[in-house]
Amino acid sequence: MIYQGNAITVARDDDDIATLTFDLQGESVNKLSSAVVAELDEAVQAIRVQGGLQGLVIGSAKDAFIVGADITEFQGMFGKGSEFLVEMLERVHGIFNAIEDLPFPTVSAINGLALGGGCEVTLTTDFRVMSEQAQIGLPETQLGILPGWGGCVRLPRLIGADNAIEWIAGGSQNKADAALAVGAVDVVVPGEQLAAAAKDILARAGAGELDYQARRDEKTQPLKLNAIEQMMAFETAKGYVAGKAGPHYPAPIEAIKVIQKGAGEQRARAQAIEAKAFAKLALSDVAFNLVGLFLNDQVVKKKAGKYEKQAKAVKQTAVLGAGIMGGGIAYQSASKGTPILMKDIKEEAIELGLKESRKLFAKQVERGKLSIEQMAEKLTHIRPTLSYGDFGHVDLVVEAVVENPKVKDAVLTEVEGLVGEDTILTSNTSTISITRLAQNLKRPENFCGMHFFNPVHRMPLVEVIRGEKTGDAAVAATVAYARAMGKTPIVVNDCPGFLVNRVLFPYFGGFSQLMAHGADFQRVDKVMEKFGWPMGPAYLLDVVGMDTAVHAGEVMAEGFPERMGSLGGDAGKSAIQAMFENDRLGQKNAKGFYAYEEDRKGKPKKVSDETAVELVKGVAQESREFNDDDIVARMMVPLCLETVRCLEDGIVGSAAEADMALIYGIGFPPFRGGALRYIDAMGVAAFVELADGLAEELGPLYAPTDKLREMAESGERFYG
Repeated sequence: MIYQGNAITVARDDDDIATLTFDLQGESVNKLSSAVVAELDEAVQAIRVQGGLQGLVIGSAKDAFIVGADITEFQGMFGKGSEFLVEMLERVHGIFNAIEDLPFPTVSAINGLALGGGCEVTLTTDFRVMSEQAQIGLPETQLGILPGWGGCVRLPRLIGADNAIEWIAGGSQNKADAALAVGAVDVVVPGEQLAAAAKDILARAGAGELDYQARRDEKTQPLKLNAIEQMMAFETAKGYVAGKAGPHYPAPIEAIKVIQKGAGEQRARAQAIEAKAFAKLALSDVAFNLVGLFLNDQVVKKKAGKYEKQAKAVKQTAVLGAGIMGGGIAYQSASKGTPILMKDIKEEAIELGLKESRKLFAKQVERGKLSIEQMAEKLTHIRPTLSYGDFGHVDLVVEAVVENPKVKDAVLTEVEGLVGEDTILTSNTSTISITRLAQNLKRPENFCGMHFFNPVHRMPLVEVIRGEKTGDAAVAATVAYARAMGKTPIVVNDCPGFLVNRVLFPYFGGFSQLMAHGADFQRVDKVMEKFGWPMGPAYLLDVVGMDTAVHAGEVMAEGFPERMGSLGGDAGKSAIQAMFENDRLGQKNAKGFYAYEEDRKGKPKKVSDETAVELVKGVAQESREFNDDDIVARMMVPLCLETVRCLEDGIVGSAAEADMALIYGIGFPPFRGGALRYIDAMGVAAFVELADGLAEELGPLYAPTDKLREMAESGERFYG
């Protein structure tokens, strides 16, 4: 044994080949923490002083190769400043360069995921062999940073600037065949042949058949591009990537600039450029928030995983109510492998649900994700029915009928008598109390909410709502089913609107207050889109539907009369009510705050509509000018305060879950980290002061809670 550590071992075989194996003890995956990097340094030094070695294989004893750096360390490291980060990166460059400069050929045997720093480790070796099931990539730009351990230097020299820009700016995970096609790896083999393939490459390199030194020269020398080729590669890419990334995500463009600046340099200078750019991005709010988002996602997944371990198997499900929503739920279930019955009382509704499912599967075929045969097979997992004939064998039912408590109550009590005693019943209600819906059920412990967001196939969040009598088994099974559908479930307690809609409607209340005071809704939309929302509030209301918004608003007003007694917060009619009363329901009837026309792809395209403008002017009680900061404050403060209340009321279990629910459920700007992280970024005291100033004029919707005031006084934060 050449080296033995907690995460790394190095052994020498009879052929004088050293094998460096990553196997982090006590963890299910390999991560490059500070401690592991320190071990790597020791291991490489031990290899360097060995005499007579003929080659090195770098491999993994776990299912994944290396999933990347230990992201839990990032925020602590970033907080130490630019100088610390550059020094840290230089140390890692020194270790990686030492691998690259070993006096014999080297190869990485990539058996599973090789991401971020894990991918950068493989780039240090002369050759790479890859299992057919493995994936490789540099996803750092998704965290607001860029590859800082040589990825921006080595990858372009290995696969060309164009391909490297696509991989790095896009942050994609790439399958083995794609990696082989661009030259990122040299050989792809079945997993069981990986070790033999690695040894074979070293033998061929040792015999002079493969020129490993030429490989090194290629990775350490300037990119072979003339001035015109550089301009074509980099300037074109910048324009395209800027359009895709948008103004709030600087990392993809910065990565291209780093590749461009380093293109004409030797290894050392190019790495220095990379390190400086990494440190600059790491100190940004965007990186801090996106890393926080990743950590929050891990919290959410860990909690869901605990529920999943307690859950009984969900092998057969059913959805009550076909149509667009039912068809979307059926598609999602069938596409992920759980058979589902789709029940309705009308043949035309069944056909609409099947049509929706077929359309979504057909899109997968168009994109090359499925073959026609695979689509046909998955469609067999959806069984349409007008009767309850097979419901005795169903493990879980999703009720997705019209948002009316009487209708839902009738359907739920009916189906409860036709399923097994252990069958879990769930309701896809967006606002109606789960405790209320459970009142007439014989087994309320087997009932909970399962709130999907529209469109089902795109929106990652599912709210799992626990009523007063909901049992743990029902919650666990529903969480497990949501995970099996590829969704992110977050468990919340029952209240009007649950978590996401309860938080969203104060945001709409802030919008209605702005309209009442004479703001231009089209300008408000532009300001909030500039702030980072995927669409402004007026446009969002058109997508939600004015009838849905009015109904949900009534539920919220009943539940929280002091804050949400009216959507506008003022006496008189709100802009939303004016739209509803004039049959301007939004996209569903092609007229709301905007009018809608079909674009070339048949999708609704919004256009300005003077009728809507006049209707909004008609409900304005005054005419005032608002600057951008005023608009953002009036929109964001009510949303953030309601999130605080949900946390204080125990509706949601943690700040991490609250923020992730808003990002996954309503498109809260990810680079801002969520409502509670947004308050932290402003400073709790500054946020309370802002809210108090607005509350004087605008009322209880803007009033901070007592606990939030205590946090402000004590300097406490939502995140440590």
